[in-house]
Amino acid sequence: MNKDMGVVKAKCSQVNFEKVVKLENNYLYNFIAKFVKLLNPKSIFICNDSESDFNYIRKKAIEDGEERKLSIEGHTVHFDGYYDQARDKERTKFLVPKGVYLGPNLNIIDKESGLKEIFGIMKNIMHDRELYILFFCLGPANSNFSIPAIQLTDSSYVAHSEIILYRPGYEEFRRLGNYKDYFQFVHSAGEVKDGVSINVNKRRIYMDTEEDVVYSVNTQYGGNTIGHKKLAMRLGINRASKENWLTEHMFISGIHSPGGRVTYFAGA
Repeated sequence: MNKDMGVVKAKCSQVNFEKVVKLENNYLYNFIAKFVKLLNPKSIFICNDSESDFNYIRKKAIEDGEERKLSIEGHTVHFDGYYDQARDKERTKFLVPKGVYLGPNLNIIDKESGLKEIFGIMKNIMHDRELYILFFCLGPANSNFSIPAIQLTDSSYVAHSEIILYRPGYEEFRRLGNYKDYFQFVHSAGEVKDGVSINVNKRRIYMDTEEDVVYSVNTQYGGNTIGHKKLAMRLGINRASKENWLTEHMFISGIHSPGGRVTYFAGA
């Protein structure tokens, strides 16, 4: 294991650290250690595919004030901040090498200066918060067409949203072993008051398609933060263009009847 993982071990329980050890992935160890050093969280929770871990996230979303209980048991609501209710097109940019131009409709920033800027904003940003590390699978497990993905976030709301929306992927990461072609998402809600991000003037959503990483900070709005939503699609479009397949914003859902019949619906 990467010697730098000591910084991870120091910030989580033995039970949580063993969840990471079981993944046996040096690429993943390097990624996690790098951002634990940068973000400097107070503590770390590693979420596997168990219902008990999902329940921990659900509970934290209420305790942190990012969600509120509704009258129906198990249902909650989250309200984004007044000024954080849409994608921030002006501050959403692709990190590109010097001299690269992506056309008039895509915002870009020099990769070196862009990383310096967003890492500067993110440095020690989680010093008083818990870091949630979650694993998902974009597509069915054990499929050559699926893409595994990891999310780092200090927002229990973002973590909870992803648990609802996407296939759990911890066991898929275990199956893949020392695999490196996964998507990576690093998010911090930043300073929070009354359950919402307050430094929205410092929102940044920067995408590195060379490394398959998206960074977002000082925002909770789903289009900016839920990695496997719009952010994954942007990485997917880039990968699809290189590998000659199609990325589509769609879903296929199976509806189970009481008699056992499954009816499938497709939508976009």
